Amino acid sequence: MNFANESQFAKNQRGFSLIEVLVVVVIMGMLIGLIGPNVLGQVDRARVTTAKADIATLSQALDMYKLDNHFYPTTDQGLVALIKKPQASPSPKNWNSQGYLKSSELPLDPWDGEYVYLSPGEGSEPYELMSLGADARVGGDGYASDISSWDR
Repeated sequence: MNFANESQFAKNQRGFSLIEVLVVVVIMGMLIGLIGPNVLGQVDRARVTTAKADIATLSQALDMYKLDNHFYPTTDQGLVALIKKPQASPSPKNWNSQGYLKSSELPLDPWDGEYVYLSPGEGSEPYELMSLGADARVGGDGYASDISSWDR
């Protein structure tokens, strides 16, 4: 082992200077600042699209429930009536023993909240199904606004 060569090797090695590290950090910060909002906007749009697709699927299941039983589940029976036969009145006489959803659990909205089901719905609508959006409260603007089955 030649210690003279190791000493010479150590002298020839060079690390990054503070200025070089700071330049890289600033460039990365600028890229994140420019790209980050665009990526986050895509995530919010994807959540809205997912909520609309879930509502459409639940609406189809509710329509199948009505075809079999001649009425929609009541607000008290809720969406659980799509996966478990309601015991409360009105009792569905032709309830599908396999349920009306592929899953044995009700889906949560993309913000991890429960879908809201009201029967009858407002006005002449037989029911209303909605996600309360990002803020999990009635109303809101932008991505925090409610997404309803009757928003067409």
